[in-house]
Order: sequence, then structure tokens, then C-alpha cells
Amino acid sequence: MMIMNKTSPLKSALVIGSFLLSATSIAHAEDNQVLGGTLTGNLTFASDYVFRGESETMDGDVPVVQGTLGWGNDDGWYGGVFASNIKFADPNLEIVTAPYIGKAGEFGDSGFTYDVMVFSYLYPGASYSNYTELWMKVGKQFGQANIQLEVTPTIDDWFGVDGWQGVNYSIHPSYQFDNGLKVSGSVGYQDLDGEGAEGWGHWNLGVSKMFAGLSFDLRYHGSTVDETHKVYGTQTKIFDDRVVIGINKSF
Repeated sequence: MMIMNKTSPLKSALVIGSFLLSATSIAHAEDNQVLGGTLTGNLTFASDYVFRGESETMDGDVPVVQGTLGWGNDDGWYGGVFASNIKFADPNLEIVTAPYIGKAGEFGDSGFTYDVMVFSYLYPGASYSNYTELWMKVGKQFGQANIQLEVTPTIDDWFGVDGWQGVNYSIHPSYQFDNGLKVSGSVGYQDLDGEGAEGWGHWNLGVSKMFAGLSFDLRYHGSTVDETHKVYGTQTKIFDDRVVIGINKSF
């Protein structure tokens, strides 16, 4: 097991933010064009990082700085890396970096879209928790409404737990109003198989709005996890219902 020197959650967040701001500045300096595609980036400040109903910061103990540096071309191919500070009971889990690659497009002229992506969760200093998922989505636009269906299986052991395999099933509806206000949500179930494993339901509902070049998001998260859950029964507080506020800037 590799032990890394401990840094404060705030320092981890500042490191991520500084790196992403520097990377996006370089991209703009080169007019965003690389290898026949376009570089993009975004930076998010949020009160918590909730993933499928679970707080990734020990029940919102610390705010998060998250960002993505990505590349995409006109054929629908894309790739990049996501990064965020995190906080878990394991002190080695301080940062997650997630390289990804995928392909998005439309099924002919049907109006149905697809998005297939390989997404790896890498934890510096805690590589025993690394794992990879295959995200698969199909969507359809209905006027100002959109709906996406997601099936996301793990490719290897879930969160590095030997023999555990997972599949997340979700529905993601959204509606864009004429005034720019967007209402969106998600209802899903994280299936989990393996000795001692147990799945859970999760959902969120929120509103977002652009203002002065920034996207503001207010979102409520919930789950079915309680004290009887096989995996999380002793730490259910990280699955408590919560409201998360986020501010995002795209570059």
C-alpha cells in the first residue's frame, strides 16, 4: 500500500483548481484546435460532491473544486480527464482523477442519440480502489424536454473490492424553459453483486440557470440507503438526503 503525504482538503481543492485553470488557459492560447478537434474545459465549485446518492466528502465535510479538460471532434469522438477533491474514511482517498474516452452521435435520422464512454476512476495514493465503468446512454429530444436512459456496468471490480460487480440503471429527464431555466433530475438503481454486496436506489432533482457567464445549480439528492444496508449500514450519514449548490464556468 502506498502512503502519500497528507494535505488539507482545501489544499487539494486549490491544486485541482490551479491545474485546470492553467490547462484551459493553454488551450485558449492555442485557439482550442488540437488534432482535428476542439479543446474545452469547465470548472465547478460546489458545496458537496454527490455520486449516485452518496456524498464523496464524508457527509459534506468539505466543499469541492471539480474540473474537466476535454477534447472532441465533429465525428462525435471525445476524450479528456475529470478531477475532484474527495474525502472518505480512508485518509488516502483525497483526490479522484478520471480519464475518459467515448463516442456520441445519432441513430441515422431517428432523433435518438447515443453516447458510449469508458470512464476510469483513479485514486492517487489509493490505487487499490481504482475501477472502470462503461457508460451507455440513449436519449431523445421532445421539444424542450429531453430524456436519457443509462446503463453503466463496471468493467472490473467495483471500487477495487474483489469479486464485486455493479450496474447502474438510471433515467435522466430534463426540461428547458424559454427563460433559460432548466429543470433536471435522475432516478436510478445501483445494482451491486458479490459476497456481502447490496444495491441501492438514488435520485436527484434540481434547477439550473445561466447568469453572467456562470451556470448556477441547486439540487436535492436522496437514496434508499438506511441502517439496514449491508454495505453502508454503519455510515449511512453519507447517504442522507441533502441539498447541493454548485457554480460552473465553461471555457
